[in-house]
Amino acid sequence: MKSIFTFFLTLYLVGCNSQSKSKVETMAEVDPRPNILWIVAEDLSPVLPSFGDSTVVTPNISRLAEEGVRYTNVYSPSGVCAPSRAAIATGMYQNHIGAHHMRTRGNRKFLPEVIQPYGAMPPADVKMHSEHLRLEGYYCSNNSKEDYQFMPPVTAWDESSKKAHWRNRRANQPFFSIFNLGITHESQIWVKAKDSLWVDENLDVPVPPYLPDNEIGRTDIRRMYSNVKEMDHQVGEILAQLEEDGLLENTIIFWYTDHGGPLPRQKRLLYDSGMKLPLVIRYPKKKNAGTIDNRLISFVDFKPTLLSLAGIQPPKNLDGRAFAGEFESKARRKYVYGAADRFDKQYDMIRAVRDNRFKYLKNLRTEQGYYLPVAFREQMPIMQELLRMRDNGELNENQAQWFRKKKVPEELFDTWNDPYELNNLVDNPEYEDNLKELRAECSRWMEEVNDKGLMSEKEYLASIWPSGEQPKTQEPLIEKKDSRVVISCKTNGASIGYQILKDKEEVGNVWKVYKEPFSLQQNECVIALAHRIGYLQSNQVWFNK
Repeated sequence: MKSIFTFFLTLYLVGCNSQSKSKVETMAEVDPRPNILWIVAEDLSPVLPSFGDSTVVTPNISRLAEEGVRYTNVYSPSGVCAPSRAAIATGMYQNHIGAHHMRTRGNRKFLPEVIQPYGAMPPADVKMHSEHLRLEGYYCSNNSKEDYQFMPPVTAWDESSKKAHWRNRRANQPFFSIFNLGITHESQIWVKAKDSLWVDENLDVPVPPYLPDNEIGRTDIRRMYSNVKEMDHQVGEILAQLEEDGLLENTIIFWYTDHGGPLPRQKRLLYDSGMKLPLVIRYPKKKNAGTIDNRLISFVDFKPTLLSLAGIQPPKNLDGRAFAGEFESKARRKYVYGAADRFDKQYDMIRAVRDNRFKYLKNLRTEQGYYLPVAFREQMPIMQELLRMRDNGELNENQAQWFRKKKVPEELFDTWNDPYELNNLVDNPEYEDNLKELRAECSRWMEEVNDKGLMSEKEYLASIWPSGEQPKTQEPLIEKKDSRVVISCKTNGASIGYQILKDKEEVGNVWKVYKEPFSLQQNECVIALAHRIGYLQSNQVWFNK
């Protein structure tokens, strides 16, 4: 059985240039720095054999786990994709940089009528993770999802498209490549409802106690596991390409998901079902193969870890800390944090703090219920079934919790003894110390990150667009000093991209990241532009020698 992913991948590989086929590299030619590959599945909790769920077999991910390290305490700071991706790309919490609402850009129909599309605006000194690597000579490719809550500058990627691949780099250049696998996305529960399954049509599947344990419920859960199988197949195709190119043992491979599961009361929520995710890292030469790392890890830790593994010291302005590599932090996390705010047109505000065992939730909109009627999610048959059961009074106590009309101000859960987070311990005096500790930590964290959720969205937009319009990055200044070309920009924090063109050569799609002055040949000229994240991109500027 071959997926659409396989079909298009095959078409692309047939057209690869001969450079990508070269596997003969002398030791003198090889850059000693490791390649780094991220394989990212969407909307998926740790429902895999490597993490204790044996419902289906995933040979490729299991292989990575056997040859690598399983990280079993990893959390997204959001239960939904775009804010999570903003945290990964910047190393900063989404509510710290104004990226906390899902979503701020894109299709207007998903935004409240009073809010115009906008990009979050991190502090001026924040760059995307990939730009740091490009500055140090890495080839950075993204295949192909972006959706960072802001427009990525042209300096972010060498290529970001459905054809982006490490095979497009120059020979022996170290790479950082991302492949995003959308087959496990929430939407594929209903989009693929009539497709054949990758599992037995009568597969016995576990049903969480908050979901309907009937044929409708089990059918959608089977589809979820079927999509997991198909995703694992796609992982295998990518690994096969890596091995074909002779790059396996010089590549650090991450496999992870962008947040928790696709089913109701999972995605968009700050229970572990929405925040907790699986991570496997295979290090070169199978370093620490088959081991388990149970440290608390947040998505904001991914950027500093990525840089650390590439031998680059992470900037000090990040919210995260490196958990591996040359600059690994000696301190272990005591807490991870989460934030849930607007989802499409539905506003909410929840904050979460979790230590190794206990989860604390602070509900700041207690006047509204737990369940939000998000139209996108309501296309899912299992969601429709929950609503039917609610309307007919058929929900049991666990299923009905999500549909309570008002929220309690605080929730506290013992995740070891109550993994589905159904038993609120706030009023249990036995856990008073845990409650006080996590309550205080939540307040401290919100103050530390200057939580943008405490502002209305209109107030936040006014704070970053004081004139009522998105600010524009100033044009770069290109000048010649001591026979070398120097480029600068007066917009604080702007990244500068440039191309060196020969006579009559057309402007290309790849922009180099300006790092230092350079020389031009007699028949060459420069074109440059500047872009600060959250601003509009500048106009292009030309310079002739």
